[in-house]
Amino acid sequence: MNQQRLQLTWYNKDKVLIPTETGKYGYKWVEPSDPRYCETHTLVMDEYVQGEQSHKSEEYQYSEYADLEPQTDNLLVHGESGDVLEALTRVPELAEKYVGNVKLVYIDPPFNTAQTFASYEDNLEHSIWLTMMRDRLLHLKRLLSDDGSIWVHLDTVENHRMRMLLDEVFGASNFVAEIVWGKADTSRNDAKQFSEDQDYIYVYSKAEGWRPNKLPRTAAQNSIYGSPDGDKTPWLAKPGHAPGAATHQGMVYAIQSPFTGELLYPPIGGCWRLGQEKMFNALSEWASYKLENLNDDSKRAEICGVSPESVRKNVPAIILAEDIDEAKRHANLRLNQPWPEVFFINNGSRIQIKGYLPSGGTTPRTIWGFRDVGSNRNSKAEIKALFPGKDPFSTPKPERLLQRIIHLATNPGDMVLDCFAGSGTTAAVAQKMGRRWVTCELLNSTFEEFTLPRLIKVVDGSDKGGISQTEGERIEAEGVVLPEGVNPDDAFSFNTILNKVLSANEELKKSTVVKELKKLTKTKKSKTKINWRGGGGFQVAHLSKECFDYDDSFGRVLLTESATGSTLVKSIAANLGFRMIPDHFTSPFDARRGDMYLKVVEGIVDDNVIDSIVGKLEEGKRIVIAGTMVMDGAREHLRKISKGSRVVAVPDDVFRYAKGGAR
Repeated sequence: MNQQRLQLTWYNKDKVLIPTETGKYGYKWVEPSDPRYCETHTLVMDEYVQGEQSHKSEEYQYSEYADLEPQTDNLLVHGESGDVLEALTRVPELAEKYVGNVKLVYIDPPFNTAQTFASYEDNLEHSIWLTMMRDRLLHLKRLLSDDGSIWVHLDTVENHRMRMLLDEVFGASNFVAEIVWGKADTSRNDAKQFSEDQDYIYVYSKAEGWRPNKLPRTAAQNSIYGSPDGDKTPWLAKPGHAPGAATHQGMVYAIQSPFTGELLYPPIGGCWRLGQEKMFNALSEWASYKLENLNDDSKRAEICGVSPESVRKNVPAIILAEDIDEAKRHANLRLNQPWPEVFFINNGSRIQIKGYLPSGGTTPRTIWGFRDVGSNRNSKAEIKALFPGKDPFSTPKPERLLQRIIHLATNPGDMVLDCFAGSGTTAAVAQKMGRRWVTCELLNSTFEEFTLPRLIKVVDGSDKGGISQTEGERIEAEGVVLPEGVNPDDAFSFNTILNKVLSANEELKKSTVVKELKKLTKTKKSKTKINWRGGGGFQVAHLSKECFDYDDSFGRVLLTESATGSTLVKSIAANLGFRMIPDHFTSPFDARRGDMYLKVVEGIVDDNVIDSIVGKLEEGKRIVIAGTMVMDGAREHLRKISKGSRVVAVPDDVFRYAKGGAR
């Protein structure tokens, strides 16, 4: 019996969308075979923008980012995201470079359907949004590398529908996390019901087994670790037991204390945190131990929550192999050295485990507060600093938010893609972090006023905001060693509060104890840290104009006014899957695919034209001749003189389409 997969369905799901007007949001439904949807646009390369990395100065300190080689292999495209993504996946020259090579996709669709599609019925507006996003997600999946991930940023309007759509495209098994970003640093008193504090970011991997990078550990996180026993590695105490007795019955047994001789068991429902071999080796540093079966199935069954008959049998206890007095003497002597990983508290009546300070960073959590990654207010301030007097974006994203995402999902040199550029935050942060990037923007006003100028500021080094530099950190003053467990921020807060308490008491201010406390907790600010010194560059491009259209009155595909010269040649090559032959190669042909060449003819293709073209063909090679007018008999003539070659009539043989479906 075939099992039916759970799917999200919507109005016109079997159809696709094309823009109703170039450079603006607005779409209409067409059949998937409509040439206005199927046509692959090429990219027209414009200027290349390049900057120089500034020299270092003694005035500042520099982070590891500041020493990364600025990336030069970046692409900024002005054009509709769906067409840009199709170009990246279908134009052979671009597909070779980008398909399967993007490590991170971050998208923040720059519209709320209730605003963008206000003239549509509610069910239709969501259908348009879902169709548009589905088609882009399919392209983005192809562009992602096998070890890549996609991060989709949404508010509450479409997040539940998007989750189902992502399940459908990427597979529910590749869902990684739902991240909640606390975007608001204050409540909104103008909210009618609730002041909405959060956005959502859905993370999916291209394939199962994806792992994020670790986050750097903060001083506050490290301050909870200490070394009361003199261990060279700081640690914190963790309970010796963990949940899971029922499923880990082999880790439920007695341990005899070397201090009291008491048999210690995990609590009801708990098991020892470490495997028995590891526990035995650590305990043997306190005294001499042996494994012995105590026939305590009833006690172990009670802890595991099962019957004595069903509890795992023959699990030995860890018992002292020497008398209690000798064991206690050895254990007390061991107290004067750094303790083993397993140790005793409460006069030997409880077991704990050392949790050592991690060396490889910290695992990211799914709730991100504005204090850690910035707020909407921060991001608006960043845009205003870059573009004084302008405030075009209602919900820009702070650079620190993108910094965390890019850090978790990529390494220097990896490629980052954002097909909804907006003000260009993703590309700006990627450049500052030594990543390559690709981004595009539909709206000309946004592209010319914000995206392009912002990225120019990044590479020329005039963008000093966002993550470009970090204020100096609070550090210990010279000659000060803070007490264990107290970090510089704690010390600064302590001094600040102390000064407030003493502000009205002149007598206490003069106290030698107070002065000594201030001296012991004195801190200072370190130098400003520079993370970005400019440099690198990017290619600016735009989408080629449409070469194919469909005329309802004629019921056929037509060429547009733009379908001429190199625009037509490149369009035919892209849509037939040919790679353009570079201009610096002297060739009578336009493009190539394996041993097949392409020649585009604007005009009549007859026997004489065919003979002239074939006469330049190397032996063993074939040719596709694409002409805007093909004479009767031309196809047969080419087949006779060049086996495997063919004639293509433009546009009819490129897009064979009639309303209602393909012919």
